[in-house]
Amino acid sequence: MKARLRKFTAVLEPAEEGGFVVKCLELPVATQGETREEAISNIKEAVGGYLEVRAEVLGKSKAKKQLVGIAVKQASSPVVA
Repeated sequence: MKARLRKFTAVLEPAEEGGFVVKCLELPVATQGETREEAISNIKEAVGGYLEVRAEVLGKSKAKKQLVGIAVKQASSPVVA
C-alpha cells in the first residue's frame, strides 16, 4: 500500500515560560517543546495522531497510511522539517 504525503504549515513561537509553542494552521492541533527540534517533532506526531483518529471516527480505519510533512515558520523565514 502506497503512503500518501500530506503537507501542513505550522507556526513556531517562543513560549513565555520558556521553550516553544507550535500550532498547525490547517488543523486544530497545537503542542510545545523545550527546544525547536522537540516542538517540531511533537507537532509532526500530533498531526499524525489527529489524522489517524479523524480517519477512525469517519469510518476509514483501513485508509491508506499518510506521511505528514510540516513546513515550520518562525518570524518571516520558513523552515521545512
